[in-house]
Amino acid sequence: MLKGTMRKTALAATVLAILLFTGPAPAQSSPEAKAVCGQAGAIAKELTEISGMKLLHPVPCDFITKDKVNQFLKKRVKDSASPEDIRAQEMVLRKFGLVPQDFDLAKTTVDLLTEQAAAYYDYDKRKLFIIESTPSDNQDPVLAHELSHALADQHFRLAKYIRKGRDNDDASDARMAVMEGQATWMMSEYLAREMGRSLKDSPELVTMMSSMSASGEGQYPVLDNSPLYVRMSLIFPYTKGMLFQNALVQRDGQEGFAEPFRRAPVSTHQILHPEDYFSSVRPTQPALPRPRLPHGYKALVGGTLGEADHAILIEQFASKEEAAEISPHWRGSNFEVRENKKAGRDVLLYAVEWDSEEAARSYFDFYKQALGKKWKKLTLREETADSADGTGDDGRFELRRNGATVTSVEGLAPDVE
Repeated sequence: MLKGTMRKTALAATVLAILLFTGPAPAQSSPEAKAVCGQAGAIAKELTEISGMKLLHPVPCDFITKDKVNQFLKKRVKDSASPEDIRAQEMVLRKFGLVPQDFDLAKTTVDLLTEQAAAYYDYDKRKLFIIESTPSDNQDPVLAHELSHALADQHFRLAKYIRKGRDNDDASDARMAVMEGQATWMMSEYLAREMGRSLKDSPELVTMMSSMSASGEGQYPVLDNSPLYVRMSLIFPYTKGMLFQNALVQRDGQEGFAEPFRRAPVSTHQILHPEDYFSSVRPTQPALPRPRLPHGYKALVGGTLGEADHAILIEQFASKEEAAEISPHWRGSNFEVRENKKAGRDVLLYAVEWDSEEAARSYFDFYKQALGKKWKKLTLREETADSADGTGDDGRFELRRNGATVTSVEGLAPDVE
């Protein structure tokens, strides 16, 4: 049995690993590295003017090879997550139909992050590393992005900030969006100023810059061939986080850079709807369904499926339009997987609350259809406007709507009543 609330996917945890690790031995400083890193001081000065955060001490900088990053990531995944941990996380993704049954989470994560790596800021060494293969025309932007992390770290201890969110999946995702969104906004503002413009008075520039973070189709085959959930989870902190940071700047000016570190958002809903962050709207905690399970079932993994997760789920099994229509009505969600190893069965318990019965009905109808899409075979036994019972690929299911809450139990043995 795994103790506590564990992340529903190792992807975010491994992203944090590359940000927080005591890194592998860096490449020896070369004339090229010295030339590129020599620009860090001027860029940092510009970033302090943008954010109001003073540079408390210079940030060392060096080059590192992508091979060394890949070697480290493999070791990091092996050291930080046991095979049982990874199996549990893969199981959650499979139970919700977010990845194929043969999905290899550890390999995909390492391959994806190796492909995406351009630079990183090591919070332990307080040092910035640029991947040697990063194209020269990308070096200034990645320096600006990572130096933004360094500035925030000098004032707010980012490693500690991230650790504080680990007990809740959705809150952890929100904190990642604060960190990456702020660095993306500051980098974009730095680039905008190079063109004599500013994000502060150019909404169309904000939209363009945030969408650029999601571009690059065809350049990254591992990313392009990953499941939708993996792709969207990876870009969320940069795209939606940048828009969140922009809302803070528009409202509070330079104070908007410190505010989310002093008062962290508690959900991806707050990231997607900054007005609810300003008014401190917190997620609800809907009760999980309580089926009568035979002796031998133990809690394996549990957590929260936030608004951002639900948007991806709906897009995967319906459309972007339906996701945009339903997901903003999210108010809270919980899930838990219970496993009986002896019987070879695992049961998903899931509850999600919406802001109205109408929204809950829409989601109930969607999720009933999603069950049929994520399984190869679905047989309905009983069905009403607010309930559906039947069998799917991994056993019997019970789907219910009660007021504004939708619940599902999936994976029951056929003889469980």
